[in-house]
Amino acid sequence: MSGTVGAVSSNGVYSFTKPNRESIRLLAGLGVEGDVHAGVTVKHRSRVRQDPTQPNLRQVHLIHEELFDEVRMAGFEVAAGQLGENVTTRGIDLLSLPRGTRLRLGDEAVVEVTGLRNPCAQIDGFAKGLLKQVIERDEDGRPRFKAGIMGIVVTGGVVRPGDPVGTELPAGPHVPLERV
Repeated sequence: MSGTVGAVSSNGVYSFTKPNRESIRLLAGLGVEGDVHAGVTVKHRSRVRQDPTQPNLRQVHLIHEELFDEVRMAGFEVAAGQLGENVTTRGIDLLSLPRGTRLRLGDEAVVEVTGLRNPCAQIDGFAKGLLKQVIERDEDGRPRFKAGIMGIVVTGGVVRPGDPVGTELPAGPHVPLERV
């Protein structure tokens, strides 16, 4: 499975959206250089309140651009970076990847997938009703989160729009993604 990077985004201050950039630099073990969520330990405010010493399994947030196409059909206009992601991809079903998948972004960077983004109420602050669009229910009523995936940086490097994205699945058995 392969795809491309549609956009890259970062923000040095806490804000729901992240401005698009010409490039971002991923730093091994930390995340996106200059991004407020970079670090060895958790940086998301809700997680810091719970336990600031937790390892940061949410160093990089990736969203599939196809989600924007899907929510547009429901009347919502969302562009790259507006849901707080660092990397917007096209052509890869991110949500179906197993935990531990390694994504090669561009020539050097490698991100290991840790889990699903847990969509929060801030999404409705961005656009009322959008939260319901990014959380589906399966036939048993269990939530299915569609607002992207999270990962840690294994190998650093520069990532730009148009860069290829390759996948390397972990050795089996594959473990489905859960929220992190």
